Amino acid sequence: MASAPLNAESAEMGSVHQSGNFKFALMALTSLFFMWGFLTCLNDILIPYLKSMFELSYTQAMLVQFCFFGAYFIVSVPAGALVGKIGYQKGIVTGLAIACVGCLMFYPSASYASYWMFLSAFFVLAAGITILQVAANPYVSALGPAETASSRLTMTQAFNALGTTVAPFFGSYLILSNMSHSDDSAAVESATIEAVHQASTVQVPYLMLAGALCVLAIIFFVLKLPVLGISEQNTQQSSFDTGSAWKFPHLVLGAVGIFVYVGAEVGIGSFLINFLTQPDIGGFTEAQAAKYIAYYFGGAMVGRFIGALVMQKIAAGKVLAFNATCAVLLVAVAMLAEGTTAMWALLLVGLCNSIMFPTIFSLALTDLKQHTSQGSGVLCLAIVGGAIVPLLQGMLADSFGIQMAFILPLVCYAFIAHYGLIGSKAKRPQV
Repeated sequence: MASAPLNAESAEMGSVHQSGNFKFALMALTSLFFMWGFLTCLNDILIPYLKSMFELSYTQAMLVQFCFFGAYFIVSVPAGALVGKIGYQKGIVTGLAIACVGCLMFYPSASYASYWMFLSAFFVLAAGITILQVAANPYVSALGPAETASSRLTMTQAFNALGTTVAPFFGSYLILSNMSHSDDSAAVESATIEAVHQASTVQVPYLMLAGALCVLAIIFFVLKLPVLGISEQNTQQSSFDTGSAWKFPHLVLGAVGIFVYVGAEVGIGSFLINFLTQPDIGGFTEAQAAKYIAYYFGGAMVGRFIGALVMQKIAAGKVLAFNATCAVLLVAVAMLAEGTTAMWALLLVGLCNSIMFPTIFSLALTDLKQHTSQGSGVLCLAIVGGAIVPLLQGMLADSFGIQMAFILPLVCYAFIAHYGLIGSKAKRPQV
């Protein structure tokens, strides 16, 4: 999933540029974007894995995304306060350390084969990633001239998409390839032993990830970087305050747009493997299906570059509406068709997703002026859609089947099309 600045200080911080060569620092920051894209995409690999291991319903399986993206909603404001006190660099180290602890928690979760322990690990991991996003996005803007801040953010966020593209291959090889498809009616004790054995296959991958996060934390701890981000007053606290930003209809509708977009993107990604393993769709094994997720997120990465060029010639709202309309049509085909037609229709939705998050974000913040910081906080808290929409989609899948459950993302994309054409142009009060 694309990331965006979690406060409006990034442009201001760009003017605080200090002399020095920050190339290595930017390379290290780029690795953070890659890592949290990688870790977020691994959820889509683990959902079918845990669903099989613990014999979960679709609703229960979607609790993974509920806990993960719920952390964004719960931790975002406290994370802003923390970073405001300790600065960006220490905030990054703190986020990496917490994410490392989250990865380490997968080891006992697998040892005890406890789904609730897994959910706790997902929450802690996401809490660390949330702190990283609060600190890293504005730091990228700060490490260089203000006039090239957008270019630096675009470059680092491209590596976020690269992480989501690579992760499916990692998960397919190290996790899903070890799934058992035995139909033997074994004894309960034997089945329990097998469940523990299969659940333990997540231990090595997440220990590797914990090690990588630990190394990054050490690097950022010892790096000599300018002390930025410390403020006497935390602007993030204003996200829920009653203020003028809430009087802007295009901001409020934009927050709804972020909510439904993240929900639709995460919901489709979460169900892709289970969808592709359906006999009348792809008939793949979980490990085979996981590799196709790379097309979904890879399309988003490629589409981001195409969209950047197109929007130099065509208004952003029109491009957003076009992409959302295409997504509606593709999801409808995936719901009504079978075989490779349905499979590729759903995978191509990733290409449509490419420009949606940053475009909705920028349209919603248009003309907010001194209320931009508050508006940015509102939009980022709307990422909680990634927790709620997939859970509702899981309930629909349990009741009407996985294919019909895609009606919810379809409705989400229909709203985004409306926002691109009409909602983003809602009358704005004078500031």
